[in-house]
Amino acid sequence: MNTTRYVLVFVLALTAIVAVLLTSLREATKVQAQLNEEIFEKRAILKAVQDHLGENVEVDNLSDDEVLKIFNGSVEQKVLDMDGSEIDGMAAEDVDMAKEKKKPEEERVLPLFIYSPEGSEDNFYIVSVRGNGLWDEIWGNIAFESDLNTITGATFDHKGETPGLGAEIKDNPTFAKNFKGTKIYKDGAYVSVEVKKGGAQDETHQVDGISGATVTADGVSEMLYRGIKYYEPYFEKARSK
Repeated sequence: MNTTRYVLVFVLALTAIVAVLLTSLREATKVQAQLNEEIFEKRAILKAVQDHLGENVEVDNLSDDEVLKIFNGSVEQKVLDMDGSEIDGMAAEDVDMAKEKKKPEEERVLPLFIYSPEGSEDNFYIVSVRGNGLWDEIWGNIAFESDLNTITGATFDHKGETPGLGAEIKDNPTFAKNFKGTKIYKDGAYVSVEVKKGGAQDETHQVDGISGATVTADGVSEMLYRGIKYYEPYFEKARSK
C-alpha cells in the first residue's frame, strides 16, 4: 500500500515539475519566437521589392538585423479600412490577415506597406492578400509600381499545399517572378492577373499555371482578384492626389 502511494506521489510530483519547466521554457522563448516570426514576415515583404533594394542585395542572404534596418528605415506602414481611408494609431505589421479573413468584409482592415528606396523618389506599394488553396489557406505580398497598376514583384506562401504541385507557388521562384510586369487594369477596367492553365495567352494580365495544381492555381487567381480589389478605393484616392 505504502509503495503504491509512494509511486503515485512521485509520478504526480514529477509531472508537476515537468509541467512547470515546460511552461517556463515556453515563456522564456516566447518573445524570441515572436520576433523570429515578425522578421520572417518582413523578409517576405521585402522580397516583393527585391529588384529595388540595390545591386547585389539578396533578401534571402540578409541577416535579421539587416532586414530590420531596411524595413524600419525605408518602409512606411498604413492600415486602411474597406473604403480606402487610413486608420490612425495602427501599424500594418500588426494586422493579422488570417483573423481579418474571418470577419465580415465591411469590417476588415487592410495592411499597406510603402517602400521608398534610399536616394530615390519612387514609391512601391505592397499589398497583402489571402485566400484558399487545395488543402488550406494561401497568401501573398504583391508589390506595385507608383502607377498602382504594374506589378513589380510578388511573394507567395501556403499552409499545406502539396510539395511539387501546389507548394510550387512558394518553392519555385519562377512562379513569383512571372508576375513582374503584369498589370491589373485593362483599358481602364480592373481585371487583376490570372494564373492560366495551359500557359499565359495574354502576358500582360496572365501568368503560366502550375502543372498538376489546377485548384491551387485557381485559388491564387481568386485570391488576387478579390484581395487586390479590396485596395481599389485607396488606389483611386492615391491616383487623384
